[in-house]
Amino acid sequence: MEKKILHVIEGREKHITDTEVVRQPLPSMQFRFASPFIVLHHMPAKYYAPGAPAERLHPHPHRGFAPVTFMLQGQGYHRDNAGNAMTVTAGDVQWMFAGKGILHSEGPSEDFLRKGGNYELLQLWFNAPAARKGDDPYYQYVKGADMPPVAQADGVQLTLVSGNYEGKTGPLQNFTPIIAIWGSLQAGKSTTLKATPGYWTLLYVMDGQVTVNGTAVNGYHLVIFDKDDAAADIQITCDETARILYLCAEPINEPVAAKDNFVMNTATEVDQAIADYKNGLFGTLEA
Repeated sequence: MEKKILHVIEGREKHITDTEVVRQPLPSMQFRFASPFIVLHHMPAKYYAPGAPAERLHPHPHRGFAPVTFMLQGQGYHRDNAGNAMTVTAGDVQWMFAGKGILHSEGPSEDFLRKGGNYELLQLWFNAPAARKGDDPYYQYVKGADMPPVAQADGVQLTLVSGNYEGKTGPLQNFTPIIAIWGSLQAGKSTTLKATPGYWTLLYVMDGQVTVNGTAVNGYHLVIFDKDDAAADIQITCDETARILYLCAEPINEPVAAKDNFVMNTATEVDQAIADYKNGLFGTLEA
């Protein structure tokens, strides 16, 4: 049986700096959080000519969650004040768990800027349970070659980033069960993905057009399914070649207080994080 759709949300433009714009379908006025999924940003493809000057999001703090970068095109470079310096290349995924607090900066890598090309990514904020928010920060890096194929069919190229699906296990580890599948479908092709009843289930369509359980969905739109619906089937027919990200996760049934760059359980904890940053307790990091 096909799972009921609650919302189809457009990723509206949001300025994250004076010059950088992302598409943000989550959170939105229609729907706030599907914890552990807190924020979804799609940085659309941007062309850099060879030798273009560096553009970076300057050092900023995080606490209480993991920003996870799904690199679609180009190569990004992350630095933090824990001494990590890491690149993430197209087709790969990087998890940066902020834990008790970290300062980091991000943007295209020097090597990418030298060569030029398109730069595009998704960034998701995966919430952490209250018991883990005070843990030390750490990274995970997952290469596309290590992601097993799932839902295999002609014209369907999907791989498993995390979680257990079709007897396979994705290499990215999470604090709570999260199935993450991404890839592409060619026009005229179809696939069925399975959801776990009681889990938050989301489908983000990056571009193209698909029909999802009878509903037409264009690029830059997020489908949110009814987690309490016992049905499990997500029927996807591709009308125009599309890239998708499928997410299915056990809910974190705890209060969510999200503000600025912090995801905590209470407003008091967020206020403390902001005060800690202003008082220099997050340390320093050069751009």
